[in-house]
Amino acid sequence: MVSLENKDRWMHKNYWKTLGIIIMLYVLIGGMTVPLKPGLEEVYGVNSSVKPGEKIALTVKGYNTHFDIAEDNTAFLKLNESHFLKSSKIVSSEGQKLKIDFEIPAEMINKVGLDPLTLVVTNSIDGYALQPNAVSIKWVVLDTNLISSNTGKWALEMPKVNQNSQFAFPYRNILNETIRNTFFHVALWLAMIILLLAGLYHAVKYLRKKELRDDYLSASYNTVGILYGMLGLVTGSIWAKHTWGTWWTTDVKLNMAAIGMLIYCAYLILRNSTNDFERRAKLSAGFSIFAFVAFIPLIFVIPRLYDSLHPGNGGNPALGGEDLDSSLRMFFYPSIIGLILLGVWLATLKYRSMKLENYLYSKK
Repeated sequence: MVSLENKDRWMHKNYWKTLGIIIMLYVLIGGMTVPLKPGLEEVYGVNSSVKPGEKIALTVKGYNTHFDIAEDNTAFLKLNESHFLKSSKIVSSEGQKLKIDFEIPAEMINKVGLDPLTLVVTNSIDGYALQPNAVSIKWVVLDTNLISSNTGKWALEMPKVNQNSQFAFPYRNILNETIRNTFFHVALWLAMIILLLAGLYHAVKYLRKKELRDDYLSASYNTVGILYGMLGLVTGSIWAKHTWGTWWTTDVKLNMAAIGMLIYCAYLILRNSTNDFERRAKLSAGFSIFAFVAFIPLIFVIPRLYDSLHPGNGGNPALGGEDLDSSLRMFFYPSIIGLILLGVWLATLKYRSMKLENYLYSKK
């Protein structure tokens, strides 16, 4: 029967559907228009490592910066929490570029090894921007006769760093503007998990009560979850092209995700392999449980056992620090909620179409 059951009436309510649309409009408009904080896009001038006592000249290319109009540009190299080196000369060049000179002190020349230095550039307009591992210093024993007498010294207190009060998303090296994909690629996968979990719930419920309503709901949620997963693979591939330079890699996270989606695609094939409603429902419910149980280790467990380019694996953190600061959270979490609501809406449409299909089939 196509007539509405009392427990299905919530599907025809409009308030939660409207809420989903409003949330996604908020994410799309705000997520695409909020600017990025100033950052350092590239650093030129140092091929590998420098030695104590040497002078270096860096050319820095900024992003969303105002080096040309700021009158208080300052730069320093940070060795650790106790040693800082201020630039000996800094000059703006070609708008968002700076030419910066440093004189590396000859102190601590008995230290052995290679230490990365973080470059920090600050002014009153942009606040601060930094480039981790901009320069590496190689500690060697030097001939003190070759050291320039005006070589500076490591400061024990960090120079003044300006703060930027502008509401903006964090600038992350390599990611640049693609950090906005967090609202879509990552949110799609998290929403997908919720939808597949709903599909699992109704599959188990069908095996217990043998009601076709649960089979239809399980299939509906799984179908939309698979759609979200495919969109997640596409958005991830686009992201990989812009950050890693290739559409796909042999990265374990990507491959496990692809295998997981292939398992769920097999669910769709299995479901369409028979027209017997009860037999199809039993097969679908059993395979839905298997697919979900296999999918979770594939995307959450196995990738964490290996090194990975993908955030969240092999010691590479995800959803932490500036990868998901307070400004990003204002759009990321609503995006998950909005995608879940839209996904449930799509699932209800699929569910109603399956009920109609069953009704028409019974009339033949």
